[in-house]
Amino acid sequence: MFGTIDISTSALIGERQRMNTIASNLANLNTTRDADGKAAPFQRRFVTFSAQSENPDTPSGVTYQISVDTTSPPRRVYEPGHPDADKEGYVSYPNIDMMNEFVNAVEASRAYEANLVAIDMAKQGFNESLKILA
Repeated sequence: MFGTIDISTSALIGERQRMNTIASNLANLNTTRDADGKAAPFQRRFVTFSAQSENPDTPSGVTYQISVDTTSPPRRVYEPGHPDADKEGYVSYPNIDMMNEFVNAVEASRAYEANLVAIDMAKQGFNESLKILA
């Protein structure tokens, strides 16, 4: 029973991190400079999930990893007056699709809710078995 709760709890943590990553992507939708102040567009982050091993020494559950999308090219917009425009007048913006991020946020929210329901069902099952034993 506690294994079920452990698995769902690790998934809750992963989905929360996924929501934080999506929020970060949306917050940096128009970021044209990196942390050092150099002209470089923000690169979209995404979360990938994997199952933890069934090794008895480590608990079962879900692990996540935050990756940076280095394959998609930046979105180039012609803005010759922008301070970050290149010599041809184009500004490189992050290649983040707002609608795609919103869909991912809804999906993460639904997965979070599903894991909450799984934890609640495991607790109800545990309580019912205690009633039978009593």
